[in-house]
Amino acid sequence: MKKMILATAIAATFVTGFAHAEDAKPDNEVSFNAAVVSDYRYRGLTQTRFDPALQVGADYTHNPTGLYAGTWLTNIKWIKDAVNSNASTAGQGKGSVEWDIYAGKRGDIGGGFTYDVGGLYYYYPSNNNDLIAKNANTFELYGQIGYGPGYFKYSQSLTNLFGAPNSKYSQYFDLGANFDVGYGMTLGLHLGHQDVRGNPATASYTDWKVGVSKTFEELAGITLGAAYVGTDLKDGVASTPDGKNVGKNGFVFTLSKTF
Repeated sequence: MKKMILATAIAATFVTGFAHAEDAKPDNEVSFNAAVVSDYRYRGLTQTRFDPALQVGADYTHNPTGLYAGTWLTNIKWIKDAVNSNASTAGQGKGSVEWDIYAGKRGDIGGGFTYDVGGLYYYYPSNNNDLIAKNANTFELYGQIGYGPGYFKYSQSLTNLFGAPNSKYSQYFDLGANFDVGYGMTLGLHLGHQDVRGNPATASYTDWKVGVSKTFEELAGITLGAAYVGTDLKDGVASTPDGKNVGKNGFVFTLSKTF
């Protein structure tokens, strides 16, 4: 029970990068995105018990102001797994979809610096995670500063973090960069740290990712990606029903398209 409550506390899903349609109207951009991933990882932790996920989303940007809004959905397993793994609630788990809704503003600061600020609501329809902890629905505010290929992003929850009791104001620190390495390929580097307030020190952890991606215009603009993802989460702290560390190191493969 303790393991699955902790897994609930630190597992959830995050929206993919905001995409923009190249042929959108000058003052407004509307785009859609779809992806299939071999394992859906969020902040280094599997959300699908290391199984594939199907993900779809839509974005709107008002170019003159930099205001944007969007939504994104994916299948997940972690809530049902957490509830079902508790002896007193076995077989009662609900919540197999995550629906993210977000809005914000981005633009240039000057001197080559950019900014992005906004809010993100993680909504889990019909989830009953409150049977073992708190409701999984979560709201975060975020702010990002970018320069060249690099960025630093800070996120803070204004609610309990993904069902963890007394975890309001938990923080996530995200440092990364995306480099054009030639031949149409992009190298992505990421280092993050999740601070879970009001929980044992073992609930907080560091994650990382090294990935490459390439868009194939000759294949209708499909993008293929591969990443090696890992965390320093200790074995036995948060586990899947079959006892695997939810943050174990592994490869994730992605096929996606924006249109």
